Amino acid sequence: MVLEGIKVADFTWATSGPLLTKTLADYGATVVKAEGTDNSSRRLGPYKDGNPGPNRSTPFAYWNGNKYSIHLNLSRPSGVEIAKRLVTWADVVAENFRPGVMEKWGMGYEDLKKLKPDIIMCRLSAQGQTGPARGYKAYGNHLNALYGLTHFTGWPDSSPIPPSWAYPDYFVPFFATAVLLAALDYRRRTGKGQMIDMSQGEISTQFIAPYLLEYSANGEESGRTGNSHSYAVPHNVYRCKGEDRWCAIAVFTDEQWMSFCKVIGSPDWTKEPRFCGILNRKKNEEELDRLIGEWTISRTAEEVMQLTQQAGIASGVVKTGGEIYEDPQLNKRNFLWLLKHKEMGDFPLLGQPSILSKTPAQARLPSPCLGEHTEYVCKELLGISEQEFDKLLLDEAFGW
Repeated sequence: MVLEGIKVADFTWATSGPLLTKTLADYGATVVKAEGTDNSSRRLGPYKDGNPGPNRSTPFAYWNGNKYSIHLNLSRPSGVEIAKRLVTWADVVAENFRPGVMEKWGMGYEDLKKLKPDIIMCRLSAQGQTGPARGYKAYGNHLNALYGLTHFTGWPDSSPIPPSWAYPDYFVPFFATAVLLAALDYRRRTGKGQMIDMSQGEISTQFIAPYLLEYSANGEESGRTGNSHSYAVPHNVYRCKGEDRWCAIAVFTDEQWMSFCKVIGSPDWTKEPRFCGILNRKKNEEELDRLIGEWTISRTAEEVMQLTQQAGIASGVVKTGGEIYEDPQLNKRNFLWLLKHKEMGDFPLLGQPSILSKTPAQARLPSPCLGEHTEYVCKELLGISEQEFDKLLLDEAFGW
């Protein structure tokens, strides 16, 4: 596998950090997840079969496949010492705590360099290691608001509607993976490690770049537009036949509009002057959406999608989670990996969206139970003897 031989000490938690290290693990890196006594990531629901427990969190299971777990008591000097030995074993240390947490354990970048000069430390904090806001605590949902995403979601005549998910948590890992691979290549060429200081908030601004550019160029503030688009009409999600069934339709040109009119049978209203040309359609967008909805409501979402796509019009069924899980395209590409978890039984892991023809990602290990590999990591990876391991047990170095 393409990252075979790369060793990662994973001190991440929640979502963004674990998804970064899972990507590395899926492509062959050996990733050891160091978990402290506060295992809040394992308390995230929903739980398998509705039965709570540290090894039954489905989000944790999705985000931590292909990893080993060592359970450390970082309130004990001996537990911190094991964590530092993990650093000397590793090529990469990944963490996404608030700035200062790793330093509290004597494991900031300057500390780690003394343990291993060529170490690469990847730090995914909310707003970076520097600046006046560096110390603020934040989850991805807070960053949705702090960095503008929430301002643009909702309807023009209503308050902001927060996205239902913490968006930075899901796109930050891909940015981080690219940068980390660059740092590994640099170390391969020079023998030098470095610290990666990544602000999840700054990455979030990449997704509102057009609005930032508009303000910097023209001094104009953009706002919420609902489902509409500045140069596409119709552009909306339309109700279809059935329980809560919808189809998205987007028409960008007059040629596409003429094709759409033919699809819906060219009713008389499509020939009215108020719908001729994009500017007129934009002025009468609300009425246009109502008329289109009268056509879609008598057809299934799949039928609407098929008819419009055949005419060269962008459209798509609004799918549920269950439909995505059963989607033949995703299943054909082996996007969900079914592995047997010790407590949850058969459980799917998220695969990788990129397939390398020579070295594809592989499902090797299910998500670990808490501390499942503590003894293996200590003895087999860190070279700790049986006698020393027993002594560490007595000293409460581990989180059991």
